[in-house]
Amino acid sequence: MRILVLSDIHANYTALEAVLADAGAVDEVWCLGDLVGYGPDPNACVELLCETPNLTCMLGNHDVAVIGRMPLESFNGDARRSLVWQERVLSADNMDFLRSLPEDVVERGDVSLVHGSPRDPVWEYILNTLSARLNFDVFETQLCFVGHSHIQSMFQLNGEKNHVSLDIPYPGQPVELKSRAILNPGSVGQPRDRDPRAAYAIFDPEAKTWEPRRVEYDVAAVQARIREARLPEKHAVRLAEGW
Repeated sequence: MRILVLSDIHANYTALEAVLADAGAVDEVWCLGDLVGYGPDPNACVELLCETPNLTCMLGNHDVAVIGRMPLESFNGDARRSLVWQERVLSADNMDFLRSLPEDVVERGDVSLVHGSPRDPVWEYILNTLSARLNFDVFETQLCFVGHSHIQSMFQLNGEKNHVSLDIPYPGQPVELKSRAILNPGSVGQPRDRDPRAAYAIFDPEAKTWEPRRVEYDVAAVQARIREARLPEKHAVRLAEGW
C-alpha cells in the first residue's frame, strides 16, 4: 500500500502538479495542511487536491486565517499581504472546502495526522528534540505526521532510554519505522531546508516504511505568477534557494 503524504502546498500549483506526477499511483493522499498562503495559485491548488481520490486533509494555520478563524494580525507583514489577496480571490466553493477540514488531530490506523503538533495543532513547530519529546506524551499512536516547519525530518523515541533522536532522511531511501516517531514530509510549495525541490513522502503502512522524496519543478514560472499578482517579492525569491 502506498500513501502520499504532503504538506504546506502554499498555493504553488506547479509544485503540486510535479509532486502528484512524481508520486505516481497511490492508494490514499494525506495532506497535512496549508493549502494556501504565500503563492499565486490558491484556487488551482484547492481544486486539484479536491479531485484527488481517498483524500484526508488537515487545516493549516494559513488555511485557518484565510477562512476567518484567526486574525490576520497573527502573521508577519508579507504573509498577511498574501493572505489578504488570497482571501479576495478564493472562490466560494474553495472557501467552503477549507471550512470543512479538521483542525484537530486525526487518526488513521496507527498514525496521528496534524499540521503543527499534537499539543498545538495549528501553531507549534516541532523543530528540535525537546519539542518532539514533549509531544510524544500527547499522542497514543506509534507514528505522528506533521507539517508546518517546511523541513523534511524524523524524530524517533527510544522508550528504554527516554531519548529522542533527530534525523534528516536521505531522499529516495525508504526508512523502516520500528519505534515511535514524528515525521515531517517537508513542504511542497515553499521548502526551507536550502533545497528548492518540492518535498513529500511515501508511507507504506503495511511494510511500515517512510520514503522522503524531492522533485524539481518550474520555479521561474511560479515566480513570474507571484510577481504578476503583485505579491511580496520575498515569496518569489526564496523559492529558487529553498529558504
